[in-house]
Amino acid sequence: MPARIQPVILCGGSGTRLWPTSRTSLPKQFVPLLGPHSTFQQTLLRLQGPLFARPIVVANRDHRFLVEKQAAAIDAGVTLLLEPERRDSGPAILAACTLVARADPEAVVLVLPSDHIVTEPRSFRRAVASALPAARAGRLVTFGIEADHASTEYGWIRPGARVEARCHAVHTFAEKPDAGRAATYLADRWMWNSGNFLMRADTLCGEYRAFDPDTAAAAEAAVEAAADEGGALALDAAGFAGTHKTSLDFAVMEKTSRAAVARMRCGWSDVGNWNALWAISERDDLGNVSRGAAELFDSEGCFVSSDGMVTSLVGVRDLVVVAEKDAILVADRSRCGDVRKMVEILRSKGRPQAEWHASSHRPWGSYRVLEASDGFQVKRITVAPGGRLSLQKHRHRAEHWVVVRGCARVTVDDTIADYRESEHIFIPLGAIHRLENPGNDDVELIEVQLGSYLGEDDIVRLEDAYHRA
Repeated sequence: MPARIQPVILCGGSGTRLWPTSRTSLPKQFVPLLGPHSTFQQTLLRLQGPLFARPIVVANRDHRFLVEKQAAAIDAGVTLLLEPERRDSGPAILAACTLVARADPEAVVLVLPSDHIVTEPRSFRRAVASALPAARAGRLVTFGIEADHASTEYGWIRPGARVEARCHAVHTFAEKPDAGRAATYLADRWMWNSGNFLMRADTLCGEYRAFDPDTAAAAEAAVEAAADEGGALALDAAGFAGTHKTSLDFAVMEKTSRAAVARMRCGWSDVGNWNALWAISERDDLGNVSRGAAELFDSEGCFVSSDGMVTSLVGVRDLVVVAEKDAILVADRSRCGDVRKMVEILRSKGRPQAEWHASSHRPWGSYRVLEASDGFQVKRITVAPGGRLSLQKHRHRAEHWVVVRGCARVTVDDTIADYRESEHIFIPLGAIHRLENPGNDDVELIEVQLGSYLGEDDIVRLEDAYHRA
């Protein structure tokens, strides 16, 4: 029986065009955008069955706990490969293929972004199986989506001559076109470039060595010096930093003579912006999509989502309104591709909402910012059973904790004590401290921070159970 396909799932994106729901602290691949599961979980579920081996997930260290938690929630086993920094898709895919090739050079690797939606998973699996002969023959296969409109949001592929099985050689890759060229591509039956790939591990590594030998050598060094971090494999930072930051399309696919394209019809969307999500969501008779605490009157073609705040639309057309607890987006649905420009403006002005949610998930639990102003900040902290914050100190702030629910075990310098509901603890500036939950139920606290600087980077970790020190 032939070896199973080795999936590689890329989890490094930040999804800024789906702000404010998607942010660096919780990017879109970990958010349930369509249905009860996140797109990362949907990707894992798509890979169940005898055709596929245990997936390798390439992720940033900051998102490791999200990968592990969400995979465990659907009973999916994964192998984690941690990137020290984001270097785009090219180095991430190359590192994974280098790792796979060390065990089996001829292994066929299926590369999947974690933030796409596929509504017909059986059709997806059939398309992958049909492209196997081309991949085993040494082709670098990309999957082309049969276009149904002249999109300016996707790259396009012009297929060439027929090669192995149902695949065609790639005649031309084209980046996101203007409306006129997109219409021409649609008329000429070009396909959208989905960014999913199927190829032998040794073929990809060999082509990378031919076109970018410095990056190939750096990736090999990063894999060779990779270290085990509690069950995850962490790429060597110095080696990985030597790779050129670029996509696989630019690095290899647009240069190689081995590129092939397989046509795929599977209800695919990259959910690149709010308009794309509106297009694949269930709509009412007036074309509206409504989620959460939202109401519409005399409005058409709108997407509205609210995370708790009652959000009402009256007499408007083709708007996107997304209300989170700390940020609100209002956009013309036709301009959703420009949301990332707004995120850049927020970053340039130092707005924390550009990167961070009011609620932030951590390996030990989560916290929500309730109030913040000059010199103080108030948080509600939830620590899961068995959760253990790092042993840490702060240079610029003191903290006051009040236990709201459960039993909290607190270390302050040389003292360790348990505190229960309504009891409080003061953490002086510079004190070494830790918070733990030794019980079987969540612990909740109110934390008041006082100091000259209250940023999340004012944490000096001395010891950490989650490999962040």
